[in-house]
Amino acid sequence: MNTHAGPTFRTSFLLGFLACAGLIGFALFSQFQWGLEPCPLCIFQRVAFAALGVVFLLGALHAPRGRAGRIAWGVLALAAALTGIAVAGNHVRLQMLPADQVPACGPGLDYMMEMLPVTGVIQKVMTGSGECADVDWSFLGLSMPAWSLAWFLLLAAWAAWAAFRRR
Repeated sequence: MNTHAGPTFRTSFLLGFLACAGLIGFALFSQFQWGLEPCPLCIFQRVAFAALGVVFLLGALHAPRGRAGRIAWGVLALAAALTGIAVAGNHVRLQMLPADQVPACGPGLDYMMEMLPVTGVIQKVMTGSGECADVDWSFLGLSMPAWSLAWFLLLAAWAAWAAFRRR
């Protein structure tokens, strides 16, 4: 008999997966239906949501009974979420810069992937460029990267609660 309050680990991680899938779905919808082209930092955020979603899904499928297994999945989810927080936080920082401090626009991600090693691409993208500072969409006064940051924070808290709470 299950006497604890709240959803099971499996249900919690499955809900986390569904949230990530929905967020990626919205990003694709905004790209293909509204014509909002993602900048390199937007693409990295999608990758972080995908990685977090995969961790949530695999954790839900595994559904460990022991505390150690839940903690391991929680640590993996937090690692993916913290990566997303770093990328989205950097993106929000770029968007908040005064116009005269915004870096110049750089080459496209496809070009960088062809010309640079992966570590160079990551370094170049994380320093940001002009197109990453543009705000093409907002809802309730928050840009898409700000919403991504909020979701990464929420999903990190959700993963921590699901994985580390006493049962």
